[in-house]
Amino acid sequence: MSESELQNVAGTGQNNRITKNDILTFLKRRNQVQDKIQEPEILQNIDTSTQNIINSPQHNQDTEIIEMDRMRKLIAKHMVASKSISAHVTSFAEADVSKIVEWRNRIKNKFFEREKQKITYTPIIFEAVIKAIIDFPLINISVEGDSIIKHKNIHLGMATALPSGNLIVPVIKKAQEKNILGLTNIVNDLAKRARANQLQPDEVSGGTFTITNVGSFGSVMGTPIINQPQVAILALGKIQKKPTVIETEFGDTIGIRSKMFLSLSYDHRVVDGALGGQFLKRIIHYLESFDSSKEI
Repeated sequence: MSESELQNVAGTGQNNRITKNDILTFLKRRNQVQDKIQEPEILQNIDTSTQNIINSPQHNQDTEIIEMDRMRKLIAKHMVASKSISAHVTSFAEADVSKIVEWRNRIKNKFFEREKQKITYTPIIFEAVIKAIIDFPLINISVEGDSIIKHKNIHLGMATALPSGNLIVPVIKKAQEKNILGLTNIVNDLAKRARANQLQPDEVSGGTFTITNVGSFGSVMGTPIINQPQVAILALGKIQKKPTVIETEFGDTIGIRSKMFLSLSYDHRVVDGALGGQFLKRIIHYLESFDSSKEI
């Protein structure tokens, strides 16, 4: 345990002294960061014959058996449960993000000199998504049995790949209260500490909407699986330069534009195609109407 972690241990002994039990409790909570994905009840009754197939892989001298680590097992069960619980539908749309690309290229060096950190496309896109959620609050809900829980705050989950190949979802709490600078700070901080396994349990729980960036690994689009009990998740595709028809008052012309696909998976039990499509369209509106003259 590091000295910085010791400062976060609450002492319950006399005169607030830290006891052995206090340290053990803190370590237990820290280790639970990797285990925040709870094993779904739906998977506790897997058919025995199916389980036998799963546990009896065909292998010989040409194969290698790799045992899943505990985190991978939990992720696998969580994903299977989500597909069983929610009626998944995925809508796709393409956005012209040329203004955002131009703006970032213009300010990124000056921003790094001033803030000592990089500004990526992520917080800029997050800002557009947050605005769209405010416009369509019924995307920011969760389902508990037959009840729909409408959340007043936007707790934005950002799926982050770990060096181990596993995935964790840090959560930006009350994301609607942050501007691009604030989002940049917290995105960089959470991503850095996630990869160093330094997140606290409350930093990977309580999300109300999740975004995953499949474009960071070269994918142009994806069909993400909903993070239960949320009802929607957005995948960001790779930004690519494309020849595009541009409408002008003098007629149509062809130009090179920076474009990306967005994929929204939503739970059709509570989110209809109209709401899903309108929400996705609103995100694109905010991306394409970005003010490229703004300062940060």
